[in-house]
Amino acid sequence: MIDLPVISAEETRKRKPNWLRVKLPIGPEYAKVRKLVDNYKLHTICESGNCPNMGECWGAGTATFMILGNICTRSCTFCAVATGRPTEYDTEEPARVAEAIKLMGVKHAVITSVNRDELKDRGAEVWYQTVVQTKKTSPETTIETLIPDVKGNWDALYRMIDGGQEVVSHNMETVGRMYRIVRPQAKYDRSLEQIRRIREAGKRTKSGIMLGVGETKEEVFKAMDDLVENKLMILTLGQYLQPTKMHLEVAEYVHPDTFEMYREEGLKRGLKYVESGPLVRSSYHAERHVNVPFD
Repeated sequence: MIDLPVISAEETRKRKPNWLRVKLPIGPEYAKVRKLVDNYKLHTICESGNCPNMGECWGAGTATFMILGNICTRSCTFCAVATGRPTEYDTEEPARVAEAIKLMGVKHAVITSVNRDELKDRGAEVWYQTVVQTKKTSPETTIETLIPDVKGNWDALYRMIDGGQEVVSHNMETVGRMYRIVRPQAKYDRSLEQIRRIREAGKRTKSGIMLGVGETKEEVFKAMDDLVENKLMILTLGQYLQPTKMHLEVAEYVHPDTFEMYREEGLKRGLKYVESGPLVRSSYHAERHVNVPFD
């Protein structure tokens, strides 16, 4: 296989390559979404996760809603969401999210959440009600839920995914060797099992991996094979960007040609759809994934 270009760790600290430049969020549609998010006291992963595509997505009238508060019980080294002991548990939140989605006229909604390890049901009931109420108020809207690790609480998992959503996503985030560094409170094999259980429950399965945290090509290929073995259908691959100086440093900026190579390899290895590029994030172009065939 031909070696494709990367930006070294030393160069990484000096500058970002041109292909990572994004537009500032502006325009009337961005302002409309901004107002709805503020008025309905909603959290979005777009903001909490410092997503580089926020301007593009909000400008198109879409957003990824984050339920169950904006404080996470996990301390993943890549993530900009605040870590601590959550105080927010709002049973009225599902109705507010559903109403906001209706007012925005969203055709495909993406909903995610922080980890709520301190809750016995991991927040599953709020998850279920959010999907059910969204479907009730916007029956034509398709839904993807990007759910957290349930720590093996499979009853909670099945409640989370039983509301009628078309796609269920759970991000691996990185390759197996990097879990202790990137996701210290998660387990690689447990996340694979969660994905397999989601597919066996009859849902479209989706996951995402960040590149540039120190993984090798062979480890990415191994992760792809593991995901295919556990019945994953859709995979997103994007460039890791360091949110703050307190977070994990970027090991390399992966060239767009390498992302294209990974896309082709993923399809060859049995994935049904691969979205791969430097600025790709879990919910980027998510509307394309809802019609991926099961067979």
